[in-house]
Amino acid sequence: MQARDVKTSEDARKLVEERGLDHVKVGVFDIDGILRGKYMSRDKFFSALNGGFGFCDVVLGWDSYDQLYDNVSVTGWHTGYPDAAVRVLPESCREIPWEDGMLLFLGEFIDDHEAVCPRAALRRVVAKADDMGFSINAGFEFEFFVFEETPASVREKNYRDLRPMQPGFFGYSVLRNTVESDFYQNLLDGCQRMDMGLEGLHEETGPGVLEAAISVDTALSAADKAALFKTFAKIMAQKNGMMATFMAKWSPDWPGQSGHIHMSLTNKDGSSAFHASDGLHGMSDTMRYFVGGQQKLMPEMLSTVASTVNSYTRLIPDFWAPTDASWGIDNRTCALRVIPGSPKSQRVEYRIAAADINPYTALAASVGAGLWGIENKVEPDAPIKGNAYAKTFPKRLQLPQTLWEAAGRLKASKPAREILGDAFVEHYAASREWEEREFRKHITDWEMERYFEII
Repeated sequence: MQARDVKTSEDARKLVEERGLDHVKVGVFDIDGILRGKYMSRDKFFSALNGGFGFCDVVLGWDSYDQLYDNVSVTGWHTGYPDAAVRVLPESCREIPWEDGMLLFLGEFIDDHEAVCPRAALRRVVAKADDMGFSINAGFEFEFFVFEETPASVREKNYRDLRPMQPGFFGYSVLRNTVESDFYQNLLDGCQRMDMGLEGLHEETGPGVLEAAISVDTALSAADKAALFKTFAKIMAQKNGMMATFMAKWSPDWPGQSGHIHMSLTNKDGSSAFHASDGLHGMSDTMRYFVGGQQKLMPEMLSTVASTVNSYTRLIPDFWAPTDASWGIDNRTCALRVIPGSPKSQRVEYRIAAADINPYTALAASVGAGLWGIENKVEPDAPIKGNAYAKTFPKRLQLPQTLWEAAGRLKASKPAREILGDAFVEHYAASREWEEREFRKHITDWEMERYFEII
């Protein structure tokens, strides 16, 4: 039996026994999309397959730097940081290629913590789609920079003068992907073996920046693949003596890094819910309303796809990142790019998202907004033709400029609360406000250079 053949708890038990493993690796994704996990003994794991296990709920109560939130209710010093109940997901089983047959299993928070679990939020949106007669297909694309650095060297350099894998602009370079073929092949092979195979991998425009397109799948599986890809692409880079970053924008001199999401709906009979041969641009009424919901709610839900302070440095004109809730037909200057085609390929690309997303939260919010649009028959504005950056948009389509503003818009959004749940919105928005408060405690190099002597 192979890891991806595992579907049930009994399958998982059988594979662990076949391999003679004393331990397996288990993990859960936190609010920032970071994989937190541990090695678990075989006996403990067998018990957890049926009864779940406890994972300290601090992982839902701290930030990406392990600093404790002071503004959330689900956990904190006031609760004593108890264990949160986690269910093991046998079907998530994957082999970790570099650990001699080691198996990885993902988990999902349940009981009191299920309401704020990112994966559970997506699962609720999937259930909503199913109730409406749809299934969700999705595929993620990530841009990421690769440096000839180590975790020690970037700190020694104070994150300055970093050496990229290759210098300068050279998008879609066959020369470079051949010169760096060892790393490319390690990445391609590793992703294939972990069932997050790539449809495409190429050199993007910028020093050492790559773009990976992960194969399309149903919603939960697609998000699992995307979240695991971000983790293991960094692992594969470090095992090759390099570092990969998924920051939205690491340098003002280069374009930001996107995390585009392609999505479509199918009907119960397997037919496309988005394609209509007699519709304008092949769009069905369902697709039009879906895009309408996404466009209308984007300003209110931006923090779910622009989730860090750094995300907002990417959202500037003429750098391949949208600045308003715009949409167009095959128009890459828009926040939403409708891609017309056959029933199999008709889809919408959610281009506003950055590489720093939590895939579960981003997909839950973007699809959830589309389903809300279908329910409410929300008509989108006229599609943008030409350069969306050159257009002037009404205030209702203008996006928040900071994470703080975006978090406030999310908290005040009734549709967001309908889609994600009150508890999730409160917890997530609080975590984003904390993130900006932490940022405000620091003095940037720009401030020192601008104000120290002159002001």
